[in-house]
Amino acid sequence: MKLLNNKLGLSIVAALMLSSAVQADTASDIAELKKEIAELKEKTQVLTDETSNLQTGFNYTTVDTTVSHSGLGSAASKVYYSKSPLSIGGYGEMYYAHTSNEGASNSSKVDVYRFVPYIGYKFSDNIILNAELEFEHGGVEAGSGGEVIVEFMYLDFLINPYANLRVGHMLVPMGLINEKHEPTLFNTVQRPNTSKNLIPSTWHESGVMAYGEIAEGLSYKVAGITGLDSSKTGDKWLRSGRGGSFENSNPKLGVVARVDYTGINGLLVGASTYADSDINIWDAHLDYNLEALRVYGVYTQSSRSNEAALLAGAAEATDAKGGFLNIGYDLLSFTSSKYKMPLFVQYESVAARDKLTNGSSIASIDTTTVGINYFPHEQVVLKADYAMQKQDGIADKNIASLSVGFIF
Repeated sequence: MKLLNNKLGLSIVAALMLSSAVQADTASDIAELKKEIAELKEKTQVLTDETSNLQTGFNYTTVDTTVSHSGLGSAASKVYYSKSPLSIGGYGEMYYAHTSNEGASNSSKVDVYRFVPYIGYKFSDNIILNAELEFEHGGVEAGSGGEVIVEFMYLDFLINPYANLRVGHMLVPMGLINEKHEPTLFNTVQRPNTSKNLIPSTWHESGVMAYGEIAEGLSYKVAGITGLDSSKTGDKWLRSGRGGSFENSNPKLGVVARVDYTGINGLLVGASTYADSDINIWDAHLDYNLEALRVYGVYTQSSRSNEAALLAGAAEATDAKGGFLNIGYDLLSFTSSKYKMPLFVQYESVAARDKLTNGSSIASIDTTTVGINYFPHEQVVLKADYAMQKQDGIADKNIASLSVGFIF
């Protein structure tokens, strides 16, 4: 009887163990099936999207904000990683500004500042067309100051990582903002005055450029381009000297060179220089991202030598210098939010007429700007800032601004 009870007990234990094993296997199988079903759903959605793209005749590629080709912004780089030979992208920005002038009347402005489509086409993996059209200040109307212009239109011949060739109308590779001028890439509502009047963004010229890597993390660009007109006057003598994409019946040669180091994660540091028969410009630039902190800035100097032509008129600039430093910190980094809200301060000093033909100089314009950005999506930014502008002998000016910008 005892032996029978032992056998019965062992049978029950074995049955329970077998049942537990079966249940464990079943639970494991169910979990595995759920995982496979989720993967199949994801693949089905991808196939559905691709089928829809094929039916409409356009395989659209969204912006990858982590990608930059040859120093361009993310949207301008889209054609290089597009799934389709044809690529459409772009950016836009509009703003409101209220200016308070000490001792004078105040003013306000609303401006549909820029709408810029990018159009790219891959003839092959190695021959790529990239173009940018700009509609500025709402478009063209008599007296409105608006523009429609080709900002770049070039062919890239991609040879290898060390040597590539760009031919056509291109962005001049100087400073930080000129090549990366999409509104999600800088904190202030307006581009810094350094990037407007000293490295006159958006600065684009026709020519030929070689670019590539010297070594891992070290890149170069060298170009021969149409040169600046050195006869312009006033605070904007560099900006007014741009040839742009308009017909140029008497171009002169300018040469530009740039070196950047990106071998440390989050760091870009470099220098660039431009020279023609009359004008020389150089700059040093830095952009450093460390988790929630971002620090970026530029310092530049310029000079021109055709004093004989300038001396015929009033005292005009022979030298200019200036720069800015922007420090921002993402306030939402303290939370679990997937959005960003960088608070920033920027200091800038611009002496567009640092030396004049008569030996005198005009004081720099110094601007301190505080502001905040909010990114409800990585491709969309809302901005607010307050700029306090001072210049010796000139009444102070304060500008409160709001803007919206996007890339696609």
